[in-house]
Amino acid sequence: MSADQARLFVALWPAPDVRAALRDWRDAWTWPSSSSPVRTEQLHVTLHFLGNVARERVPELVAGLSVPFEPFELEFGHPELWHGGIAVLAPDVVPQPLLDLHASIGAALEGVGMTPEGRPYKPHVTMGRRAGNAVAPAAGPAIRWQIDGYALMESKLGAGSEYGVVQHYK
Repeated sequence: MSADQARLFVALWPAPDVRAALRDWRDAWTWPSSSSPVRTEQLHVTLHFLGNVARERVPELVAGLSVPFEPFELEFGHPELWHGGIAVLAPDVVPQPLLDLHASIGAALEGVGMTPEGRPYKPHVTMGRRAGNAVAPAAGPAIRWQIDGYALMESKLGAGSEYGVVQHYK
């Protein structure tokens, strides 16, 4: 990726207490040595992955992705191992306000000339990759996450990717 591009996504970015609870869930898994658990500071829920975007478009995206929504609660507590070795923590129930927010941001993306992903939306927190033989915890505490905002994020690839908040939305 060139310096004139940013690798962007829109996400639910957890507060420190929620991030700590997600970390505890991640740490309760039994990870094979070949797996890659997600670093604590990178735990989040992706709403839309935008990919590489010309940096000159970032101000347009910052303005165009502001959508109204009603705050809601998201409750996590269902560990799953997906095809391809992706370990996730999924919500017990997907609340309609989350689906509405996802759809509103998708419409906003179309409004700025971007095409949202066509796959059905499956909200989750990725706990680890290359985790085909990982063992999920049998149970754990439910994480109650009050959603009162979302963020446009940049993934900076390099010797260990870092995520940075481009814009918070409330």
